[in-house]
Amino acid sequence: MPGFSQEAVRLQSLLGKVTAGELVAGAESFGAPQGTPPLVPLLKGGETIGYAFLTSDFVDTTGYSGKPIDVIAAIDAEGTILGAKLVEHHEPIVLIGIPEARVVEFIGAYIGFNPLKAASTGASAPEVDIVSGATVTVLVIGDSLVRSAARAARQLGGTAGTVEEARWELDPDAGSVADWQTLLGDGSVRRLSLSVGQVNEAFGRSGNAKAAARPERGQPTDAFIDLYVALVSQPAIGRSLLGEAEYANLQKMLQPGQHAILVAGEGRYSFKGSGYVRGGIFDRIELVQGTETVRFRDKLHRRIGDLAAEGAPRFKEIGVFVIPQDVVFEPAQPWRLQLLVQRPVGALEKAFTSFDLGYRIPERYRKRVSETPAAATAQVNDAAPSAAPAVEAAFDSPEPLWQRLWRSKVASIAVLGAMLLVLTGLFFFQSWFVKRPVLFDRIRLGYLAVTLFWLGWVAQAQLSVVNVLAFTNSLRTDFQWSYFLVDPLIFILWFAVAAALLFWGRGPFCGWLCPFGALQELTNRLAKLARVPQVTVPWWLHERLWPIKYMIFLGLFGVSLGSLALAEQLSEVEPFKTAIVLRFMREWWFVAFALALLGAGLFIERFFCRYLCPLGAALAIPGRLRMFDWLRRYRECGNPCMRCFNECPVQAIHPEGHINPNECISCLHCQVLYHHDRKCPVMIQKRLKREKRAALASPGMGPQESSRAAR
Repeated sequence: MPGFSQEAVRLQSLLGKVTAGELVAGAESFGAPQGTPPLVPLLKGGETIGYAFLTSDFVDTTGYSGKPIDVIAAIDAEGTILGAKLVEHHEPIVLIGIPEARVVEFIGAYIGFNPLKAASTGASAPEVDIVSGATVTVLVIGDSLVRSAARAARQLGGTAGTVEEARWELDPDAGSVADWQTLLGDGSVRRLSLSVGQVNEAFGRSGNAKAAARPERGQPTDAFIDLYVALVSQPAIGRSLLGEAEYANLQKMLQPGQHAILVAGEGRYSFKGSGYVRGGIFDRIELVQGTETVRFRDKLHRRIGDLAAEGAPRFKEIGVFVIPQDVVFEPAQPWRLQLLVQRPVGALEKAFTSFDLGYRIPERYRKRVSETPAAATAQVNDAAPSAAPAVEAAFDSPEPLWQRLWRSKVASIAVLGAMLLVLTGLFFFQSWFVKRPVLFDRIRLGYLAVTLFWLGWVAQAQLSVVNVLAFTNSLRTDFQWSYFLVDPLIFILWFAVAAALLFWGRGPFCGWLCPFGALQELTNRLAKLARVPQVTVPWWLHERLWPIKYMIFLGLFGVSLGSLALAEQLSEVEPFKTAIVLRFMREWWFVAFALALLGAGLFIERFFCRYLCPLGAALAIPGRLRMFDWLRRYRECGNPCMRCFNECPVQAIHPEGHINPNECISCLHCQVLYHHDRKCPVMIQKRLKREKRAALASPGMGPQESSRAAR
């Protein structure tokens, strides 16, 4: 599209997914993009009745997936939100778990809200029911919608909310190091204390009968959370609370003009929660100032052990949170930390309520700006049409997003690296391990448990056929490594799988690193302990069921060439998302499907892996190119001995003794049998001959014993 910026071209392409009338009632068409970031007029009878824009052009909309959540929104000339539609995203929780209709309903609650007018009157954004199970996703959507609408309105020339507060700024030279009581007394540190009774009352007032019926346990006066907050980018406050060394570390994290807050908490409720472990986003706290809402990520978080201020109590949780560069934050003006409290009201539902902790830095840490109020207001307005310099600075950051994400996942990367090293050692030195059946079995059980509980349910690094389809699709379109580097664990796993395919085929992943595969094998082990009868599928039928998974994969691959989104939906044939990513927290039909597959696996070990897994099929195809054959066989295997054929857990060994590499999961059970001198006929004969020679060579054996041993 000649003459238009890259942002305008992308906006125009996404506008093809929505009609003008869907955004604003009565709108008939779209006009030409104007401004930077681009705004598109909404036309009715040739007159402009609103403006459409892409939220990710104005603010960071990165969600749980690490990729932008694209919402087309519309405002009028005054900044009132007229409509919005989710047009593109890669959020797994919405793609595979939460009906998109619930997200649409969430977005609809913001229609009619004017963020600039709300900021000028001190009003808050609409209180919207959060979609349980997709907390991070919908909070990002709501925050980005409000913030982008405010910036788009300012770009249009809206002035609501540009008040004289800009006359104040932070004084970096004010104050000196103080003790805890002084900081608490003068307001440098602010506190929010909630009791069990207060939280129960709040849920009671919310009108949610289910939440009110499940009160927090304990006495009403019991402490629920004791929360403290302070602006530690102010040098005196920062040095007082952090100490000189930790404050110096903070300065290394901050860019010029960037700020940070400290949050400390004590009590039964964690302000950090556990969502940031999986998605990197702290979903229980947010900073709100005017039209700006800040959602913190783990890459801009630093854990603190203890406070340095004299007399400061010990806290269970202390963290420093850096405010992102794309946020317009005025440290000398009031802001508030909002605490989101969640309460389970069912197996798949949660209720939410929020509490505010207001903060205004003491007067002695502020100073007046030399310019006049009018000049300050003009400065704010002048900044908006230039596409918010802070946003541009964030996008022009020398460090790519994927590098920051990798740095924030160092501990998880180290654990995964250790797992891969252990597995590599097992395969390279398998002859030593398989000769010790009991030790090897315990190692395998322990490894599968780590794969399921840590790699799967905690780290949620479950590979999927969707990854294969997305990769091949990107090769045909706009391939960029940065798309795949944003999830370090998934990237490392795929790199390891690619290397393993050259050495051993699909087995290392399917047999050792697949969390759902581990779940199948561990549940089957429990079934055997419970004496659940095991079904041996007749070989003629078993052979004819193998191709099903290849047909499923080829079907998905063919669909992905036309519509990747449809292929992602059809990939629900994989129960990985239900059983691993969402830990069975889904609609009943998804859970029933996953449980049915696991139930079949109780009778036929790894039923899904054998016959239905499209990912296993996708890996088996390039796995034929492996360079080495590490599984050893005897000439007697299959004729006359059938032991390995009968005992292979997935029936990957043909009756004639040949191992099918397309079906082998490298469990190494056949290698245990290969070296077992009590089960393998070849090894049994070798053992008997060895014992016979030892008996004949024994000096204490008389003629009669020697004759008996010879016989």
